[in-house]
Amino acid sequence: MNTKIITIKEGDCLKEVLREAGDILKAGGVVAFPTETVYGLGADALKTDSANKIYEAKDRPADNPLIIHISRFEDIYAITSQVPESAKRIAEAFWPGPLTMILPKAATVPHETTGGLETVAVRMPSHPVAQTLIELGGGFIAAPSANRSGRPSPTLAKHVTEDMLGRIDMIIDGGAVGIGIESTIIDLTINPPQVLRPGSVTVSMLEEVIGKVAEDNTLLTEDGQAPRAPGMKYRHYAPWGELIIVQGEPDLVTERINREVSKAHAAGEKTGVIGSSQMLAGYRADVVKSVGSREDEEEIAGNLYRILREFDEEKVNRIYSEAFESQGMGQAIMNRLLKAAGHKVITVTEFVPESEKERSKE
Repeated sequence: MNTKIITIKEGDCLKEVLREAGDILKAGGVVAFPTETVYGLGADALKTDSANKIYEAKDRPADNPLIIHISRFEDIYAITSQVPESAKRIAEAFWPGPLTMILPKAATVPHETTGGLETVAVRMPSHPVAQTLIELGGGFIAAPSANRSGRPSPTLAKHVTEDMLGRIDMIIDGGAVGIGIESTIIDLTINPPQVLRPGSVTVSMLEEVIGKVAEDNTLLTEDGQAPRAPGMKYRHYAPWGELIIVQGEPDLVTERINREVSKAHAAGEKTGVIGSSQMLAGYRADVVKSVGSREDEEEIAGNLYRILREFDEEKVNRIYSEAFESQGMGQAIMNRLLKAAGHKVITVTEFVPESEKERSKE
């Protein structure tokens, strides 16, 4: 397949530039486009064949639901069978924006789009390219992240090209995205509503709008259940190299990562470290990258996927990462890191004796 790439320039009339992309979507094709979170892989959500093309392009398991993107709130009534008052309040507070709601699906939505579920995931993105494309493409665009299944989500058009060139009809280059991690997902079909995937809209923010909100107990653990929402079951966001998270007090983390790096070097592996700017100078790996300041979680979220892909470009096959806070936006960061690492975590509680350090170097 010949994949056409178009670039959005400042001052462009989006309706004119995106008209061809909209026509591709209405004809059943697949188009990658920027949102405020990550790049999405869009197709007509109400056409079975179009949804199947997304799964095929991504090599995505068919039981992993897709999110339907809309550009007007009133369109939610065409794809859901019930819209509770809580959904209206959430939409008023957070739409357009990085928040996805799970609601009972209408008969108009094929099971191929919902991963076989009787519920549907709905979001209204705030990115102007996304909003215009949804309008031009028919109003209901299924759009998971525009990466091969399991890979880090794309925050730049070049990441989409790496994974999707020759597999889809068009890529729209709208520059770097803003947030850098996927939307928060909240299930409104249960009481109390439950966050299934953390994001930049946090539990505390939601509770200010609708009251008590629960959290899925597998957000920071492994889950063998069938996925109730995108990103819940399968290993996601992963670089080609093995990723291991090291958690504990800062000095202990630095010491343990450097010891693991020494052992990996002895085995002939190229090593990398994902570190905060506060701790970066202490690491001795081949490639050391700052994900940002611990005092700026938005910066960390915005850099994470790009850094994971950069390790691939530099052919790093053993990567160690610091752990981050597990509350608020930090919870979303740790959720993505844990999935990228396949939940491989080292917890350090004490320094290793010098004699053991020396043995690790032999």
